[in-house]
Amino acid sequence: MSVKLEGMPTNLATADSFTGKKVIDREGIEYGKVKHIHINQDTLTVSGVTIHQGFHKDYFLSENYIDKFSEKTLLLSRPPVRTGIPVIDVDRHKIGKVKRLHRNPDTNELESIEVGFGLMGSKILSKSEIWGVGEKVILGMTKEEFKNIE
Repeated sequence: MSVKLEGMPTNLATADSFTGKKVIDREGIEYGKVKHIHINQDTLTVSGVTIHQGFHKDYFLSENYIDKFSEKTLLLSRPPVRTGIPVIDVDRHKIGKVKRLHRNPDTNELESIEVGFGLMGSKILSKSEIWGVGEKVILGMTKEEFKNIE
């Protein structure tokens, strides 16, 4: 529990007061709860959060995804791409699931996703192939176009 001290600005809060808050996007989709706040050691600003989504399902979101904290929630400015969520085409046909995320090691920015389909199949798609993200990842192509990708 954080304590407000005399002379402390009203818009400050301790990092531990955010732990356990629900994480939602602008459409009300819930992504889990805040597990950790990550602080940049040089600038002392928030650089991201770890989201706990369930049994051994933690993932990092950079500050680019954070819109604001409220008393009960962390509001995201845009929905994140996560492993294990369904992938569909522009006509809403199921293609598979997000198997793996490929990020730039220097910036942690998403570069591509690996989509798993069938028993053993998978294809890597550039983030430019993603049309939308929410409870599912929507690709900007049809299922036939996806099948023809090498």
